[in-house]
Amino acid sequence: MIHLIDLNFLGIQKAIGSYLIETSKGPVLIETGPYSTFQTLSKGIESAGYKVSDIQHVLLTHIHLDHAGSAWAFAEHGAKIYVHPFGSKNMEDPSRLMESATRIYGDEMDRLWGTMKSINQDQLISVTDGQTLDFENIQIKAWFTPGHAKHHIAWQLGDVVFTGDVAGVKIGEGPVVPPCPPPDINLEDWLASIQILKNLKPNKLYLTHYDNLTNVEEHLNHLADILHDWAHWIKVKWESGQSAEEITPQFMEYTASQLRKKGVDEQGIKIYEAANPSWMSVAGLIRYWKKKSEQV
Repeated sequence: MIHLIDLNFLGIQKAIGSYLIETSKGPVLIETGPYSTFQTLSKGIESAGYKVSDIQHVLLTHIHLDHAGSAWAFAEHGAKIYVHPFGSKNMEDPSRLMESATRIYGDEMDRLWGTMKSINQDQLISVTDGQTLDFENIQIKAWFTPGHAKHHIAWQLGDVVFTGDVAGVKIGEGPVVPPCPPPDINLEDWLASIQILKNLKPNKLYLTHYDNLTNVEEHLNHLADILHDWAHWIKVKWESGQSAEEITPQFMEYTASQLRKKGVDEQGIKIYEAANPSWMSVAGLIRYWKKKSEQV
């Protein structure tokens, strides 16, 4: 059985979720969310019939704070943390990750994300691409899916895939949008990862932001389209000489207008912003285009 736990991030429902999977080896958790929502997650685990200490296997799609910020708390209860090898070092010593986030969020760090502590190296399990984790009655396979982050993993359980951010953000009946924060956004890698997901031919995708969907190919096609759209929009503005500070409010209105045209109300836009702050995509996509220009 798969349990979706709403982390009620910033008091907003359906922005960030974690998934608890029942197995013969005990409950497996996919995504922990930030430490600021750890108490909510703990209550969700209890509602599913378990305790935090019962979680001995935590699978992370990547190490961004909204996905992995509470991993250390489970490690303190003895859990093994499964992660991409590129992300393992930052889980063992999260100081650089936290310093980078603090530069961005400043005094908002504690309210948004809470703290993040180191995890013992022997509790960090670096997986390989295509590796299968055996939990007796179920097997979960790791697929490296960079583009949103170079250390991103999609986790396949039979004919369903837990996609982290590589399959985008979709709230309720709203459209899919691509989260594009710095520093790792790479369009070519992301489009290749979308194809990886298609090739798996899953019947269902489980998104961290938020819940599951069954129209897999249509969803992924829409994601590729909007990824191209956002990247091109930012490129035109940036090449015209506008700064990130000038582009950001324009892009926030551009993305909000796209959501409104798809029938998303103002509360829905607020949830999308909590799950995927549009200003972060300005920074991420400008960084991507700068790298591209330097390679020419």
